[in-house]
Formats: sequence, structure tokens, C-alpha cells
Amino acid sequence: MADEVLLGEITCPSGTLVLLDGGYLGLWSGERAGGRAVDFEVHGPDAVPAARTFDRGPGLALYDVPAHWAPGFAAMFRRHCAERGLDATLTAHPRQIPHRDRARRAIAAGRPDFPMMGVPVVPVGAVPPDRPLPVTATPAEYGWLDIVITLSDHTPVARRSHGAIGVDNARLACADADALSAWVHDDPLDGRADLVVRGPDGSRAAPDAAALPGDGGQGWLDLPFDQAVSRALDLEDYAEHHPDRRFAVDLRPHSHQWQLMSRVRASPVEAATLDVGGATMLVAMTTTDDGMLPVELATDASGAPVEIRVRIRPADRPLS
Repeated sequence: MADEVLLGEITCPSGTLVLLDGGYLGLWSGERAGGRAVDFEVHGPDAVPAARTFDRGPGLALYDVPAHWAPGFAAMFRRHCAERGLDATLTAHPRQIPHRDRARRAIAAGRPDFPMMGVPVVPVGAVPPDRPLPVTATPAEYGWLDIVITLSDHTPVARRSHGAIGVDNARLACADADALSAWVHDDPLDGRADLVVRGPDGSRAAPDAAALPGDGGQGWLDLPFDQAVSRALDLEDYAEHHPDRRFAVDLRPHSHQWQLMSRVRASPVEAATLDVGGATMLVAMTTTDDGMLPVELATDASGAPVEIRVRIRPADRPLS
């Protein structure tokens, strides 16, 4: 087997690590709660079988029900219980449960994952808070076979399945659950943005743009944000009036997302770290099709976590 490759080192001062699709980091809520959905909890003597047979969420928590559908959802649950003779009720939380708290609730309940707008996120508790944790990958012919986070040098004596990460954007994020409260996904931290134009007709749509070899297109770097938005709108107008021209426009505000993905794109192993909220996080391209990435947790003789392994099916393309 090929030698493992070091992708970077992360830190987890809160002791709670979350593994999720890096493209969905903008959805993460730390202390704040969402406002357009409702979270429910199942109660009663038959709460467990009622929740299991209703099959709309992890355990007794039913998250992210659209607000306009919440009354009908509750009525559906009542009918479900009545038809099966189950004694259980559904109670709406006064506000949505932030994802940071969902991670802790999942760990306390022994659940391996929880949904973030329907996409599974895997939390891991009892992670060492006081030292860097190496993240390595096992190379395949194209891409990775596994991504591994080493938590301890203790000998693993048991391995078990620990849920699966839903990935739609071909990237894996490993981050401290508390530190992610400081993540800024879309807003420019310095008031500036890059604008990238790609596609066979990109040079016709933006003839005055500079070539950006690393991005495979052309565009403008480090523009004032308002100017970047204005040019992006002009290009959208151009596309509307020239439907036969093939190009795409990518507006990149100088956010944490931009900082991290700029480093990922420049990395020979398509992975990079960034300090956010007092912790170091990592994003790695998975080099695989979208879908579910199974997670395994190895523990030592005392039951403490030793290693987190994310199983990946390699894609039929080389790393860039």
C-alpha cells in the first residue's frame, strides 16, 4: 500500500469535532438558530418506537421541518401514532436547535450523525483538546482511499461504524464544533472579491479579463466588492442576451471560504488548513463522486477514541 500523505494538522479545543461537507459550511449555526424551519422532539411512553417507525429524523429529534409545513407534519405524526396504537406526542422547540448543540445532543444520545438541512454531519466527542491532530490520506491511483484523523498514539483494539457524511460538493471539512461559530462563508472580510470567468466562450464574454492559469479561466483578482458584484451582474446580463455563449461566472468574496479554498486550489494534495475561531480546521477535496462517506471510529482498551477514518471511493481522475 502507498505511504500515507499528510494533509495537515487540526486542533479541537472544545473536544467536539465535526465532519461535514465543506461546501455547506455556510449553513452552520453556532449560537444562533435558524428562522424558517421548526425542530420537534418526540415524547411519551412509546417515543422510541414512534420515532423509529415515523422515520423522519435521528432518534427522538426531528429537525428542519419547513415552517409552512409544521402543522401538517405534526398532524401526520398524530395519525401515525393513532394508526399503530402508540402513546407518543410531538413537541415543537421554541426555536431551532443550533448545529453546535445538535452535535452535542447526538454525542450524548449515542447517535453517530445528525442532519443539517437534510445533509448528515458526523460529530465525534472526547477529542484531545490540547494538541495538534494529524490528518492523513491513503493514496489510490486517482484520489484517496481513506482520510484519517489520528487522535492518540494508543493501540486501537476495536473499530466500529460511526455514521456517514453526506457530501454534495466533493470536499470534506474537519472542524471544532465551537470554533465554527466564527466562520464567515459569504461576506468579504476585507471588502474585496475575485471574479472568475470559465468556459469556452469566457474570453468573448470578458475580453478585458486577465488569464488565471491556476483557475483555468480568466477574471479579476482583489476587486472592491461592489465593483466585483457590478461586473458579475454585467456578465449575467451578457449571458441573457447571448444564450448560445458557454461560460460560467464565479464571484468569490474574500471570506473564510475564499481563504481556505484558495489554499486548497494551490495545494498539490487539494487540502489546506485555516485558523478560525481559535482552532485550526481543514478542508480536503474528496476526489470522489458525491454521496455518503462512511466513517469508522477506532478506540483503545479504555474506550477512548484513537482514530477517525473516512472511507472514500476514488474517482477516475488524477489529483491536480
